[in-house]
Amino acid sequence: VQLQASGGGLVQPGGSLRLSCAASGFTLDYYAIGWFRQAPGKEREWVSSISSSDGSTYYANSVEGRFTISKDNAKNTMDLQMGSLKPEDTAVYYCAASNSVILSMIRDPRFYNYWGQGTQVTVSS
Repeated sequence: VQLQASGGGLVQPGGSLRLSCAASGFTLDYYAIGWFRQAPGKEREWVSSISSSDGSTYYANSVEGRFTISKDNAKNTMDLQMGSLKPEDTAVYYCAASNSVILSMIRDPRFYNYWGQGTQVTVSS
């Protein structure tokens, strides 16, 4: 069982970046998915999620309108399209998946069973 994240890198402020996460050993169809990030010296922060029940999407206020989360069940992958990037978006980004149905916990890292290894996103001129 594995989540493999990719797509991080260095981008200028205002730019865009797409993160991807491929699942292996299990099927994302019935899993809630999420993206988190952690900046140096800070706690892991929830960014966005898709529920397993009806596919509803959720975003942190700090990324609402700039980021888009998606899931491709056929490819067994999940993506995070990031736009209008700001220096404060700089962090290691983690993908995660959960087979829990407790929707109220979807923003909590403890909700998630599986985690990717993280990919660095740096927004700087």
